Amino acid sequence: MKMKKTAVILSCMLIVFILTLGLHAERRGTGRKDRALKHAKITIDYLNELRAKVKRKAITDISPVMKNFKKVIDNDPVIRMYFTKMIDQVPEYYQTLDGGSGYLKSIDEMIILMDEIIKTAPEFNETDLVGFPINHLLNWTMGVPAGFAAYRIEKVNREFREILNHWSEYLNSSASLSVLNDGPNGWKCEKAKEAIKIDEFQHDPDDKYWGFDSWNDFFTREFKEGVRPLPIPEKDNVIVSACESEVVQIQENVKEHDWFWVKSQPYSLKDMLAKDKGSVIGKVKVKGKVEAKVIGDDSKEHYENYVKPFIDGTVYQAFLSAFKYHRWHSPVSGTIEKAYVVPGTYYSGATSQGMDPASPDLSQGYIAHVAARALIYIKADNSKIGLMCVIPIGMAEVSSCIITVENGQHVKKGDQLGYFLHGGSSHCLVFRPGVIKEFKFENGKEVKIGDAVLLREQIAIAN
Repeated sequence: MKMKKTAVILSCMLIVFILTLGLHAERRGTGRKDRALKHAKITIDYLNELRAKVKRKAITDISPVMKNFKKVIDNDPVIRMYFTKMIDQVPEYYQTLDGGSGYLKSIDEMIILMDEIIKTAPEFNETDLVGFPINHLLNWTMGVPAGFAAYRIEKVNREFREILNHWSEYLNSSASLSVLNDGPNGWKCEKAKEAIKIDEFQHDPDDKYWGFDSWNDFFTREFKEGVRPLPIPEKDNVIVSACESEVVQIQENVKEHDWFWVKSQPYSLKDMLAKDKGSVIGKVKVKGKVEAKVIGDDSKEHYENYVKPFIDGTVYQAFLSAFKYHRWHSPVSGTIEKAYVVPGTYYSGATSQGMDPASPDLSQGYIAHVAARALIYIKADNSKIGLMCVIPIGMAEVSSCIITVENGQHVKKGDQLGYFLHGGSSHCLVFRPGVIKEFKFENGKEVKIGDAVLLREQIAIAN
């Protein structure tokens, strides 16, 4: 009898547990849909503002770089099919929110609106897609089956790279400073100044444009002297944050190959690190032009020296919002062994994430393997840390990874390695097995997912 009662109690507990899981799942799903609908309304409002600006614009009036993009879509039946279907596959409730105009209606409308975007600089707003106007335009197509396929096509990404390079020329010009104003969508309004914490950065408060020469000059602004100092006393077994960011995930015992595209997005080292072929390397200034050359090849030597040592190691990943400081710094003192930029995707998200209200925010593990990114291998002075890798990862239009160090250069912990141009982005730190003793802040608190981390702040201790 006692065994029967125990079985009944256990059965009841199991039922309660299952119901509780279901309730939590329902709440999470409802919360995500509510957030999605809120963003959808903001997106429709933004599209309607763009529509008003291009009301009399014909598809023949677009810029040459957008004409090339249209030509690629028109002349490739597979690409045209995916682009047509991805617009059609966006759920109906995103199309009918304002009772009329709704989301994108056609490929031509998408191209005309994008053409308008690349003639302006990103304005301030309080959404998750601030600083990402093209991402804002394409967001809902990034979460449907045809969009997942379209944004992975190499030819499509090649065209996006040309579009973003063209846009960057404008963002490097003085004309792009027009968004540095004190209007409600200007970066000098009170809400924007509070969001970016402008008082922490080098700027001229008396100058109309704070002393910046362009949007990109503003976006890559530097901290004032003394802001974000290194931990005191400095110890060579302390690893510091490479970026001003928020922790996305920390994974141990990372495999050589894994299914990085599934829901949990486990890291797959050979995909993250072995993309040496066709990579580019070079130093670029904000006001200058890209000077890059093709280097390297996928080789056994690269695998043996720069992939294999990290198998069963640890990956730390953190996200930089558009409001954050967008330069990357060395987490250790050491010598740059190898640094290069890998071309990749721009608007590709993980199929397992579905409709992401601010895609590819929920796909950051996935994009570490496929997106445009830099790989900077550093041989730490501390032999117990040894070789480690910093991977700045482009997200959407923020895919200009500018490396400012050279192979063979010695860097001190906290020294600059490079920077992103415009928007928000992500980054990974990759360590060999047995290197990390614990992820812990200087105050002894454990580093956890969702924690806000300051530049040069202690994040880990090596063995």
